[in-house]
Formats: sequence, structure tokens, C-alpha cells
Amino acid sequence: MSDPLLSELLDLALEAARRAGELLRDGRPADLGVTATKSSPIDVVTEMDIAAEKLITGFLAEHRPDDGFLGEEGASSVGTSGVRWVIDPLDGTVNYLYGLPTWAVSIAAERDGETVVGVVAAPMRRETYRAVLGGGAYADDKPLQCRPTAPLEQALVSTGFNYVTTVRSHQADVAQRLIPRLRDIRRSGSAAIDLCDVAAGRLDGYYERGLSPWDLAAGDLIAREAGALTGGRPGEPASGDLAVAASPGVFAPLQSLLDELGAWHD
Repeated sequence: MSDPLLSELLDLALEAARRAGELLRDGRPADLGVTATKSSPIDVVTEMDIAAEKLITGFLAEHRPDDGFLGEEGASSVGTSGVRWVIDPLDGTVNYLYGLPTWAVSIAAERDGETVVGVVAAPMRRETYRAVLGGGAYADDKPLQCRPTAPLEQALVSTGFNYVTTVRSHQADVAQRLIPRLRDIRRSGSAAIDLCDVAAGRLDGYYERGLSPWDLAAGDLIAREAGALTGGRPGEPASGDLAVAASPGVFAPLQSLLDELGAWHD
């Protein structure tokens, strides 16, 4: 890697994700329960979310004390270096709470507002996905490449649902109208893993409304570096209104159809 800063950021993100993943995998209490809720009573936080974020931010701050942070569980600082870490310490908390294996640690590094490094560790899959801007995407040491283009009606697409009941009901209506136009729909419960599955060719596409920056930052870069296209509504970047990622031939028709179906509003 020609840029020593990017090499440093990648190494730190990989090590922080590894440590947090081990904590979450090996330290999960048998009686794990809900510590707090966020947008609704079913949008939960566990003690392990909080512990993992403290581990990540502490490790990164030790090595780069002038960097900023944006974390799902409250880490927030501006920093003075031009680098900001965007952290989801446990993406797929409900899966984790129930003992389901689809959860991940997601860490991205931004330089001057642009995401330049992304790492998603999925310990129960024994895989760590990574990307550096302009350097391709990998699962461990294996290069990632999104699937070849399929007709939309043969596309396997994943999505997620909001924890607010009224929003989720509209999303279910969109999915119901979308299903007849696709091969099928999947629902994993982890946006970061869905984006990495697009990168790995395990999905043709993915969309979701209501994501936060920490849900998107690392996985979006990994998907793009694997050859996928990402965005929001037509002509807009991925955002909380709508995030779409897909292989190049699937992206435009899927994005257009989602816009037509109103996937970008409640």
C-alpha cells in the first residue's frame, strides 16, 4: 500500500475489530439481557454493545489520540487529525441477543470526510472483510468480487426493517410489492453483513431505509471496492432515507423500482 496512513488505519481497524469480535464471541454472558432501548422497546442495547465500543475506542485512541470518533453507543468527538472513526461495535444486536450467528463488528476510517478504510469482522462466520479506497476488497486474503449481472427478476436481494412499528409496516408493504419482481428477498438482521455479502457475490443486491452512518460506512466501501454500485435515491448517495447496493446491472433497475415503490419514505 503506497499511502502509509491508510496502511496504519487498516492495521488498527483490523486489530480493533479482532479484539472486539473475540470479546463478543467469547465473553457473551449466558444470561445476557437488554441494558437499554433506543428508537422503540425492541431496538435494544446490551452490555456487550457498550463494552465492545469502549474496547474499540480505547484501543484506537491509545494509538491515535488526535482522531475523532462517531460510535453507535455514544462515542462522539471531533478530533484534530482529519481522521474520524465510524464504529458499530455490534451490528445485529438482536441476533446476538437471541444467540443467532449473524452479527458483526464494523469499523470505518474517514479522512477529511471521505471513507478510506472499512473493516467488518463476522466472528461466527470466521471471516473478516476489509477494503481500502482504490485498493479492492477482501475477505481475509481472498479478493472479493460482486456477482455478474443478472436480470432483476433473477436477483436475490436482502433488506432490513426498522424497529418503529409504523415504519416497519410500510417497509413490509414495499417488500410485498417488490418480491414478485425478484428471485426472492432475504433478511439477515445485519446491514454490515448484507453489504459484505453483496461484495462477496452472495447477494445480487441489498436495500434498506433508516440506516445510520455507522451501519453503512465500512460495508458501503467494501461493496464498492468489490465492484458493486451503491447509492440512495436516483442521483443521491446512500443515506438514512435509502441505501442501495447491487451488482452494476442490477443497481439501476432496483434503485428505480425502489424509488417508484416509495422505499425512501415512511
